[in-house]
Amino acid sequence: MSEVAVGGGELWTSLRRHTQARIGLGRSGSALPTRHRLELQTAHAAARDAVHSPFDPDRVAAELTGMPTVRVRSAAGDRLTYLQRPDLGRRLDATDRAHLPAGEWDVVFVVADGLSSRAVHEHAAAVVRETVARLGDWRVAPVVLAEQARVALGDDVASAMGAAMVVVLVGERPGMSAADSLGAYLTYRPVPGETTDADRNCLSNIRPPLGLSYEGAAGKLAGLMGRARELRGTGVGLKDESDHEDVIDRLL
Repeated sequence: MSEVAVGGGELWTSLRRHTQARIGLGRSGSALPTRHRLELQTAHAAARDAVHSPFDPDRVAAELTGMPTVRVRSAAGDRLTYLQRPDLGRRLDATDRAHLPAGEWDVVFVVADGLSSRAVHEHAAAVVRETVARLGDWRVAPVVLAEQARVALGDDVASAMGAAMVVVLVGERPGMSAADSLGAYLTYRPVPGETTDADRNCLSNIRPPLGLSYEGAAGKLAGLMGRARELRGTGVGLKDESDHEDVIDRLL
C-alpha cells in the first residue's frame, strides 16, 4: 500500500515512532522501494547470522566477574543436528551431566545459546549479575554455560545439580526486526521429560534500549523467584504483578 493512498507520509511517520514493525513502506510500481527491499535483505541476513554464529562461552564467563561457571553441551553434537533435532537440544550430554557440581542450591542460572548467540553474548551476563544482586542470601549455583541448548535443557541441569529452581537465559528466535532478543525462563522443581511450558514463566525481548532493560528484567525475575519460592511453583499459577502494582501506586 502506498503512503499517498492512506493519507500521506505524515501518518506513517507518526505511527512508526511507536513500533519497529515495517508499516507503510510504499511501493515502486508493483514492488517495494529498493531501499526497503535492501533493508529486508539485511535484516534477514542478520537473523541467519544470529542462528548460525558459534557460541563463545569464554566471552560470557569473562563478563561474569567473580562468579564461578561450568560448561556443558547438549546431546546435539553440532549446529546442524541442533536445528534438525530439537529433542537432543533439551538433553545434556551424558559426560557433561556427570561432571556438574551437585549441592543444595536455591537456584541455578543456565546461559544457553538457543537460536541467537548474539543475544546471549550481548545481554546474558548483565542480566545474571543484576538478578543475583537482588537475591540476598540465596544459595546460587555456579552459572552453567550451555552450548547447542534449548530451554528444557535447564530441567536436566537443575535435576543433576539439586537446584530448587532454574533460570534459563536463552537467545530467542530472531525476527526481521530483532536478531538480539534474550529470553529468561523460570521453572520451579523441574522434572526432565515431564515439565512443560505451562510450568514456566517467561520474560521476553530483553535487549535495551529497544526492549526490556537489564534492571527491569532483573527486578521482575527476582520478584517472580521470590513468589515461586513462597508458592512452591511456577507457570500458570504464578503471575508477574509488578506492572500492576506500579499502576496502583501511581493512582494512589
